[in-house]
Amino acid sequence: MQSSLARLVFLSTAVLVLLAGCATTPESIDLPDIDSWDTRTDVLGSIENWEFKGRIAVKAGDDGFNGKFNWAQQDSDFSATVGGPLGMGTVRIEGDGQLITLTDNDGVETVLHDPEVELRWRYGWTIPVTSLRYWALGIPDPATPSTTRLDEQGLLSRLEQSGWVVEISKYHEGGGQQMPRVLTATNPDTRVRMVIDRWLFLDR
Repeated sequence: MQSSLARLVFLSTAVLVLLAGCATTPESIDLPDIDSWDTRTDVLGSIENWEFKGRIAVKAGDDGFNGKFNWAQQDSDFSATVGGPLGMGTVRIEGDGQLITLTDNDGVETVLHDPEVELRWRYGWTIPVTSLRYWALGIPDPATPSTTRLDEQGLLSRLEQSGWVVEISKYHEGGGQQMPRVLTATNPDTRVRMVIDRWLFLDR
């Protein structure tokens, strides 16, 4: 009797945990149909809850690294984790639309007032933190002027913005649409290459 009661309690607890997980975990969704460049910029520019997982290679003079790169966006908040060798370990860069914070491998938090400059000062390399959320989606950052070039399918192939040149050489499926797979961003000092392995668009 005791054994049966214990088993019943265990099963009930397991079901409650499972239901709680289902209630709090957002479901992946497909993007609406995208049939033109204007539709693409509107749809992707307004999507609020998404993430990707991939890899990154950064080269700046004699400094650089290769590592994992994951990005999660929710409304104006983002969290990016960058992992690489050279004693850097894993760092996390987070923003809430007003402040951008760096958490280093030792758990020390630093507010970045000028992320590109301060990342270069700290590590010898930089990434375009502010605009990258848009470039990764294959659209320009709407906050600054840009020059774009589209391919035969109406997808972004080249972008010049904020002193960077962005080239997207390969797309693959993500959320039911074609999303960037291989992206390279360069400026006179730095080359950033991203390979995005998996896209996920989430219900709110």
